Amino acid sequence: MPWHHVAAYFFGGAFLANFAPHFIAGVSGHPFYSPFATPPFRGLSSPAVNVLYALFNLAVAYALLVVVGSFELRRVAHVAIWAAGFGLASVGVARSVARLRRGSP
Repeated sequence: MPWHHVAAYFFGGAFLANFAPHFIAGVSGHPFYSPFATPPFRGLSSPAVNVLYALFNLAVAYALLVVVGSFELRRVAHVAIWAAGFGLASVGVARSVARLRRGSP
């Protein structure tokens, strides 16, 4: 497997993990942290902004997994690399949100 497919699968998993919290918060009508808030990454963005940002993350994940790489669910190596990116990004998002919420009043 070429190295750029490995990178695409890993980062595709990371972008897919970042899709979930923004999409869930947005469609639930709750503000959530995003890079478009004031201050960036620390403030809360509107639900509409979060849905748009989530869809951007989903599009990038699709491009990395399907367009750049030729991701196949039946290949254990593909899924393992994707799962590593997804898992690490998920833990990173959870830790970041927890840290931000602890600092909030």
